[in-house]
Amino acid sequence: MNLRPETGLTFDDVLLVPKKSSIRSRSEVSTKTTLTKEIELNIPILSANMDTVTESSMAIAMAQQGGLGILHRFMSIERQAEQVRKVKRAESLVVLNPLTICPSATVAEARQIMKAEDVGGLVVVDEQKHVLGLVATRDVLLATDEMASVSTVMTPRERLVMAQAGESLESARQKLYQARVEKLPLLDEEGRLAGLITVQDIIKIQDHPFATKDQHGRLRVGAAVGVRPEDLERAAACVEAGADVLVVDIAHGHSQHTLEMVSRLKKTFPVVALVAGNVATPEGVRELAEAGADAVKVGVGAGSICITRVVTGFGVPQLTAVAECAEEGHRLNVPIIADGGMRTSGDVTKALAAGASAVMLGSMLAGTDEAPGAEIVRQGRRYKVVRGMASLSANVERRKLDKPLQEEEYSEELWSEVVPEGVEALVPYRGKVRDILHQIVGGLRSGMSYAGAHTLQELWQNAEFIRITPAGQKESGAHDVSLI
Repeated sequence: MNLRPETGLTFDDVLLVPKKSSIRSRSEVSTKTTLTKEIELNIPILSANMDTVTESSMAIAMAQQGGLGILHRFMSIERQAEQVRKVKRAESLVVLNPLTICPSATVAEARQIMKAEDVGGLVVVDEQKHVLGLVATRDVLLATDEMASVSTVMTPRERLVMAQAGESLESARQKLYQARVEKLPLLDEEGRLAGLITVQDIIKIQDHPFATKDQHGRLRVGAAVGVRPEDLERAAACVEAGADVLVVDIAHGHSQHTLEMVSRLKKTFPVVALVAGNVATPEGVRELAEAGADAVKVGVGAGSICITRVVTGFGVPQLTAVAECAEEGHRLNVPIIADGGMRTSGDVTKALAAGASAVMLGSMLAGTDEAPGAEIVRQGRRYKVVRGMASLSANVERRKLDKPLQEEEYSEELWSEVVPEGVEALVPYRGKVRDILHQIVGGLRSGMSYAGAHTLQELWQNAEFIRITPAGQKESGAHDVSLI
């Protein structure tokens, strides 16, 4: 038997020791971090690639607040790619591929497209992409003849305000304001549609100045993939749709098939950021980095709805895992993402102080409006469902997705074949994710000020942990009072 001499620690086992600080206000602290060499975040938080946490609504909100959302992979390839496209279309300086419609299409078709894509207008073009007009919600909303052609209700070209591709933000703002219009089509040298600037996008830029964006001003988004051959097709579809990050999402990331997939993805998509995991040892970090991972996710069995450690007996307490993996990550210049085990902003601060460049949160975000989990009311209180992706129902649904069958073919035998390593649970409804992020980041900023750290790099350098007893844990929370 090989028994390691040290004791594995998790977040409740330690506190950070306060240090002398010259920081007078939390606003002096920078929470910027590097997710990969090419991608920076203004807040070091990712939303977990779980089907009760991150789909397009969550990914949009995370990027707008300066973090990043990772779309889960437990859906069809086509749907995941469409989720990526929704995020990329949600906010940008210039809409590079604006939605279009032909002049002969019907009012009913225009309504359907605008509703499905959640947009307020379509550019009317001919077969050569020359702009003929613009049809907006107001043009079709009250139209009595649904079979009338779009050309009969659109604003024609001669009444549109247009500009050349490359229009600056300030110039576009002035043209939109002077003409009192909401959309500015952009034309290339041949007069064909090259893009679109909208009032709503300009407002979003003003409202979300710290958003995580790509070089075109679009929100960044990540997409999770697995390790099967067909996941190369999934990755290709997501990259084509605009995904900025691919995340190889495997419970035991330090495995041969994971290493092979990471290597294959890096060769196929060399310019796309690649995150891989999960691991719990420095050896796992090193081998994934050598295979081509730009960042590594750390955490085995630490999540609140994960029971891998109970079922298999394997895992490493999360703070120890993060600290050991981060040491190797810093040596290799590969960022570490702490995934799982965090319940409070203090835990987030500890994970980052231990050397992580970012954290991935699941249950802490699952109760928000943007999370896709089902909402439940119990005894007058609102909850949302969260489940581990290795839970019984998640496993069965994944098998249904992989091998579509008739409903009657899903027998008790199929359910009995699954050995779940996750559970389903309820979390309290928490409102908008931006409000939760505000609390978490506020706690992190305060924590950094206690360490005298203006940046996360200074937090790594200044952090000093002290082990505490169960009495110390009790003392750390509210005690000996009646809460109101």
